[in-house]
Amino acid sequence: MNFNELKYCRYADIDQAANILKNANRVLVFGNAGSGKSTLARSLAIQLGMTYISMDRDIFWLPGWHLRPREEIVQRIKYAVAEPRWIMDGNSPGTLPLRLPRADLVIWRRPSRYLSLWGVFRRWLYFHGKTRPEMALDCQERLDLKFLHYIWTFERDEAPQFEAMLTEHAAQVPVLILKSYRDGKRLTDLLCGIIKAG
Repeated sequence: MNFNELKYCRYADIDQAANILKNANRVLVFGNAGSGKSTLARSLAIQLGMTYISMDRDIFWLPGWHLRPREEIVQRIKYAVAEPRWIMDGNSPGTLPLRLPRADLVIWRRPSRYLSLWGVFRRWLYFHGKTRPEMALDCQERLDLKFLHYIWTFERDEAPQFEAMLTEHAAQVPVLILKSYRDGKRLTDLLCGIIKAG
């Protein structure tokens, strides 16, 4: 099965997605906080020689946790997605109409909320008092009840918005759903093998 045939598979398995990635130019990665979307996106960007775009660092936030004006956010997204080759991680369902039509593949990291909570706690312990690489300068790692509530209720409150946007704006873009960190590792390992095989 070649890339053009795979492009019209609505849902892809890990093997199909690895083959799509080999020839893809633009990839979206989204999912709950702590699900590992940034780690996966950075890894894939290195493997594929793509530009890595962090929605948090490059689109939304200014130094010191100051949110950019909405108009500037929209313009930055339009500019970013117009580029020929990129992998972009970040949620924001409201901006998906701008991003989805340009994507060759969507990767949705969708583990249990317990795994996402564990990922966030582990990240907070590691980066406490520091700024993660995928954040804007001086946006030190933080953890509060509002953020934890967002993670806990993500599948109930956020996931339906993603599903609606995928249906409306990406009917023919293949979607890979990853339920665990192990699935993500399998994807990157398969892609590595495909690239080495030429």
